Amino acid sequence: MKSFDVIVVGAGTSGMMAAIAAAKAGSNTLLIEKNKRVGKKLLLTGGGRCNVTNNRPAEEIIAHIPGNGKFLYSAFSQFDNYDIMAFFEANGTHLKEEDHGRMFPVTDRSKTIVETLFNQLELLGVTIYTEAKVEKVLRKEDQVIGIALEHEKIYAPCVILTTGGRTYPSTGSTGDGYKIAKRLGHTISPLYATESPIISDDRFIKEKTLQGLSLQDVSLAVLNSKGKIVVAHQMDLLFTHFGLSGPAALRCSSFVNQELAKNDQRKVVLQLDIFPDLSVEELKQEIKKKLLEQPDKTLKNALKNLVPERLLHFILDQASLTEVQAKIVTEEQIEKLVQHFKFFHINAAKTLPIEKSFVTGGGISLKEVQPKTMESKLVNGLFFAGELLDINGYTGGYNVTAAFVTGYVAGTHAAAIAEYTYLPEID
Repeated sequence: MKSFDVIVVGAGTSGMMAAIAAAKAGSNTLLIEKNKRVGKKLLLTGGGRCNVTNNRPAEEIIAHIPGNGKFLYSAFSQFDNYDIMAFFEANGTHLKEEDHGRMFPVTDRSKTIVETLFNQLELLGVTIYTEAKVEKVLRKEDQVIGIALEHEKIYAPCVILTTGGRTYPSTGSTGDGYKIAKRLGHTISPLYATESPIISDDRFIKEKTLQGLSLQDVSLAVLNSKGKIVVAHQMDLLFTHFGLSGPAALRCSSFVNQELAKNDQRKVVLQLDIFPDLSVEELKQEIKKKLLEQPDKTLKNALKNLVPERLLHFILDQASLTEVQAKIVTEEQIEKLVQHFKFFHINAAKTLPIEKSFVTGGGISLKEVQPKTMESKLVNGLFFAGELLDINGYTGGYNVTAAFVTGYVAGTHAAAIAEYTYLPEID
């Protein structure tokens, strides 16, 4: 009978860290991966450079994890982003800080991060099975007793599921863990795409009027069915052939999907503020000043450098002011123009599907997981970590941080429990 203290299923970010933590705590650990190699998805993060964590205080990190980030307070008190940085530095992988606190390896290669984790696994004597698919987790009454592969059963008093979400299925994230957890009695909160480009059926999008136009430091807000702002992000935005992309759109996407799910809404209204740092009155004065400087010109020439030319022409066209001369513009027309600049509405029909998004929202219901240990409240010896949990953050190192933190905590506590848990007699 083949047995271990701890079995980790899935050798991604959280799985590798869970196996390292368990082995460091003295457990005989097995890490199982269905791909040919470990860390396949981690190699893609940060555009192949691996945004490994974020150099911000824990409070700020958690604030950037809008999908149940508060669940992580207990885990962060045991292992946090600074511990992640210390781990890599201690193992000879130096990190550098870029904008918004994002941390990357100085090599600019995600392979460096995966190799560091793999080397640690080997140094700690973790057994690694690749090209091995776990069919189910074995249990006896309310206690985990191991896992079943296609042709083999392996026993352990603790099993950690770290199989990832459903983004990038080519990396192995095909939702296996949800099925396994469901069979063990766990609830799966509805899955949805997050950090995803937004699709719009608006006429100007379909006609590609603004396709390829990039706007810096604008504010994009998601409105609820009553027209109230749910969330707003002041970042860069890109108009595409299908809708919106860029940081502001990605950060709003999870809220778009959540609003669409409410009352089966067919569309969600987005509100773009092209001048978020100016009040309505300040923008009026700015426009009046430009018109006074060139009274004989048409609006499209007098306001030439106010915004990118294509955007200006589009907004003037929307406001029916394209050929109006600066000197005859009325107060009402200026007001109309300002409304278009400050309250530009775009209808969101949906986002790209989960498979083409950066992060999976939803997952294992956190009501059924102990925040201090990541252990199941339903089955003894069963642990969860990473994207499988109903936790999702913005891009910028926040999701990877959550994966490393939950992985470490699950691995540490699984090792502690395995030490004094004996497998029941197996038939």
